[in-house]
Amino acid sequence: MPTFMFSSLFLLLFLCCATNSTIVISSEQSNDYLISSHIVSHAAVEKQSHFRFYWHDMITGPNRTAYRVAQAPNTDNSSTFFGAVLVMDDPLTTGPDENSKLVGKAQGIYVSAGLNKTEYLMVMDFVFTDGEYNGSTIAVSGHNEVFTEVREMPIVGGSGLFRFARGYVQLRTYLYDQKIGYAVVEYNVFVNHY
Repeated sequence: MPTFMFSSLFLLLFLCCATNSTIVISSEQSNDYLISSHIVSHAAVEKQSHFRFYWHDMITGPNRTAYRVAQAPNTDNSSTFFGAVLVMDDPLTTGPDENSKLVGKAQGIYVSAGLNKTEYLMVMDFVFTDGEYNGSTIAVSGHNEVFTEVREMPIVGGSGLFRFARGYVQLRTYLYDQKIGYAVVEYNVFVNHY
């Protein structure tokens, strides 16, 4: 009898491993909101892509790409514009010149969140409009201390070719002209995806 039980358990384990699934044991205390759970195929190869492009943000003039849509009562009296909420649709180009090749848009919001330093909470999608990545997005959300030489924000997801994306972006200010409200920021995007 012990040999039969051992053989049966061995066969069950073998079948479980061979079909790349897990044994699910029913329980009275199971989560009624869990529909299914299974091991994802290990055959898919994750790769890391490195993109470099330039983000162009214009907050004044006829060609503005970002608008202030809300603010705190004392925003205009704050040296950091604390409480300002801006929505953006900024061009992403291959070079720092605004006339270089357009590869997408940065669409989202940024909020001035620093009382004593110029710091933004940024939530945006890089929406690709060029080549094989056309229609795909990379979602970024994080802290941006504007006057620090190199900043880093996490990649929190994506769509299209970047579904299940993760990684980080490093950004450096290439040009900042406070007088006309124009900034060019170099983004180096390190994204893991399938």
